[in-house]
Amino acid sequence: MRLTKAAVDRLPTPKAIKANKTVQKRYYDDSLKGFGVRVTSGGTKAFFIEKLINNKQRRITIGHYPELTVEMARKEAHKLLGKIATGIDPIAEKKEAKVKRITLQEAFEDYLKARKSLKPRTIFDYHQVMKESFNDWRNKPLLDITKDMVAKRHTKVGQRSQARANLAMRTLRAIFNFAIGEYENAKGRSLITENPVKRLSHTKAWYKVRRRETIIKEHELAAWHGALSSIQPERSANRIEAIKDYLLLLLFTGLRRAEAAKLTWDRVDFVGKTITIIDTKNSRNHVLPLSNFLFDLLSKRKKDSDSEFVFPSNSKAGYIVEPRKVMQKITGISGVQFTLHDLRRTFITIAESLDIPAYALKKLLNHKTNSDVTAGYIVIDVERLRKPMQTITDYLLRATKINKDNNTIKLNAVKES
Repeated sequence: MRLTKAAVDRLPTPKAIKANKTVQKRYYDDSLKGFGVRVTSGGTKAFFIEKLINNKQRRITIGHYPELTVEMARKEAHKLLGKIATGIDPIAEKKEAKVKRITLQEAFEDYLKARKSLKPRTIFDYHQVMKESFNDWRNKPLLDITKDMVAKRHTKVGQRSQARANLAMRTLRAIFNFAIGEYENAKGRSLITENPVKRLSHTKAWYKVRRRETIIKEHELAAWHGALSSIQPERSANRIEAIKDYLLLLLFTGLRRAEAAKLTWDRVDFVGKTITIIDTKNSRNHVLPLSNFLFDLLSKRKKDSDSEFVFPSNSKAGYIVEPRKVMQKITGISGVQFTLHDLRRTFITIAESLDIPAYALKKLLNHKTNSDVTAGYIVIDVERLRKPMQTITDYLLRATKINKDNNTIKLNAVKES
C-alpha cells in the first residue's frame, strides 16, 4: 500500500496471542522501498525504515504516529535512506553522537560499574572527590573538558590542599582513561582521543607532596601507653576498653585501621593462635600469628564479648570507626601526637630496625610482591611468621613498659567523656 494518513488510520490493531506479550505487524510503502509502519497490539503506530547496512538487515525507528505525520516520516525516511546509499550508517552515527554528549557524571558512573572489585571505602572516596573538586563539571560533556580547564582546576584545588588536588586529578585521569577504551565508533576507534590530565605531566605541574612519615618514637611509647591505660570510663566501661584494645592491636600488628575494626570473632582462631583478615586493601586474605601478648588480650576480650565484632561500638556500622575523643585525650596526657596510621608506621619502623627478613616483613604487612621475582618463589606460611611477630611484640612490650603481668607505668587517671 501507499502510506497516507487515511491508510495509517485504517490499519487494524493486531490481537495479542498471550497476555502480557506484545504482538506487532508491519506494513510497507509501495512507493518508497524500505519505508514502513508497524502497529502493535498495544495500539501504538511507529514509522521505520528497513535496509541492508554492512551486509546486515537493519531496522531503524523514525518516530511515532500521530506525533510524526506520514509526510514528515517520509521526508526523514528519504534522508536516512540517502545516507545509507552513500555509505553512512545512521545507527552508528546516532550512537556516535550520543557518546560525544557523554557527561563527566555519566562516564564516572560507567567507570564505577566497570570496576567491580572496588571496595566501599574507595567508592566513597571517589564520590567525595567528585563532590569536592568537580561538582560543577558533572553535567559537562567529556569532550568539553580541555587541558587548560584541567590545569586551572588543579591550581584552584591546590590552594586548599595540594594532596587533594593531586588526588582529584588522578581520579579524573582514571575516568578519561576508561572513557578512551570504552566509548568507540562503529569502526572501533575511540571517540575520546586524548586525556587532558596529561597536561599536568607535560608541564610538570603535579604537586610534590611528601608522604606522611610520622610515627610514635621509641622514647614516646611508654608515655603513650601510660596515657592510654590511664583513661577511665564515665559511662560504658566496655566501650573504652574496646578502644584501648583496638589501639593496642593496631600497634602490635601493623594492621590498617579498617582491617582491625571489622575483625569478627569467627576470624580469630584461639587453637591455632591466628587471626584472618578477609577485607584487605589488596583483596588477599591476610593470616597473622598471635604473639603471646595478643593472644592474652583477645582471650580476655572474648570472655566479656556479646558481639560478633571483636571491637564493637554503638556506631551504625557496629564496630569502632575512629575514636578521636580518646585519641585526643591520650595526646593531651602524654603530649604524643598520633594518627591511627601512625601506629602501623610505628610497627613497620620497629620491625625493620630489628632486621626482620624483608620477605617476612612484607608478609606481615600484607604488601604485594608481584614485582619481586624472587618473592614469587618463596612460600611463607603463618608459622614462619610467628617468631618475627613475637620478636616485634617483645620489643614493643619493653618500649611501652608493659610487663608480663600486664602492670603498666603509673599516671594520674583521667576520666573519659
